[in-house]
Amino acid sequence: MNLKLQTVFVHALGFALCAGFIDGACGQQRTVPPDGTPSYPVKSIRIVTPYTSGSPVDVLARVVAQDLSIQIGQGVIVENRPGAGTTIGNKMVAAAPPDGYTLLISGTANVAFTPSLYPDAGYDALKSFAPVATLVVWSHVLIATNQLPAKTLPELVTLARARPGKITLGYGLATVPHILAETLKGAAKIDISGIPFKGGAQAVSEMLGGRIDLNIGTVATLLPLIRAGKVRPLAFTGRTRSVDLPDVPTTAEGGYPDVGFNPDVCSAMFAPAGTPVAIINRLNAAVNAGLASPELKATFVKFGMEPKSGSPQELASFMVEQVRKWPGIIKATGVKPE
Repeated sequence: MNLKLQTVFVHALGFALCAGFIDGACGQQRTVPPDGTPSYPVKSIRIVTPYTSGSPVDVLARVVAQDLSIQIGQGVIVENRPGAGTTIGNKMVAAAPPDGYTLLISGTANVAFTPSLYPDAGYDALKSFAPVATLVVWSHVLIATNQLPAKTLPELVTLARARPGKITLGYGLATVPHILAETLKGAAKIDISGIPFKGGAQAVSEMLGGRIDLNIGTVATLLPLIRAGKVRPLAFTGRTRSVDLPDVPTTAEGGYPDVGFNPDVCSAMFAPAGTPVAIINRLNAAVNAGLASPELKATFVKFGMEPKSGSPQELASFMVEQVRKWPGIIKATGVKPE
């Protein structure tokens, strides 16, 4: 991630952990495992996240890890294993012993669609993981450089039609923003030049350097730049307007209701398939206890994330829907990993 962006996240994370929710979390009692569960955990737990350090999901994972450690009374560490469209980290957890000591925090969309993009992903979205807990949902925002004349999504469409192939949009290759970009191009029937990068942070850096006109990213990532006036928000992809960007119309308001997946991203915790149900339930109860705390909710809101708790069964059903949905979307957009 761009150093300035990463600094924003690190400072915000430090504030959240040291001054925000952690005081409240320390006052909570640990969740008590129900009768009949094994003595778990008896050692530290590792949470793998298949994203770069300082990225939104990395920040999410570290906040969750801190609270989970308090809830269960053991150390919880976060390990970044980015690369290959998140398949490296996802595969690592899928192959780990199913004992509850190696967990995954990833975007449900990434878990669901990467096997269709990478034939050698090394895991099956439904068979390789045991769903543990839903964490947050979030959507994306389309931004433009201040030099681009367009100030709204309809104005961008008009400009793109007048300048076919001249306007550039950067994104991380084979990511949700990549899919959103292609969906927008198809829905609006416009010719915008897509510029793929290894990650969204690189695309933002290129945009700030004046080499890219547009970018699509999470509010959590782009909000500091928007507030600083360095970029201009054009549209939000959620069902309703973002609480952080109340003056920014949704893509539906801009005339394109199919651009956005409402929400675009749901981040969740998974364990390797075969992990005992008692351990899954123990983790789910601990995670949900943290998500219910006002302090943790406030922390996530600061990052443009909406906390969403639920049962392992609900997450499992949601993953079935994700696996059914994403291949068709990817085929329609023509997104490829390279």
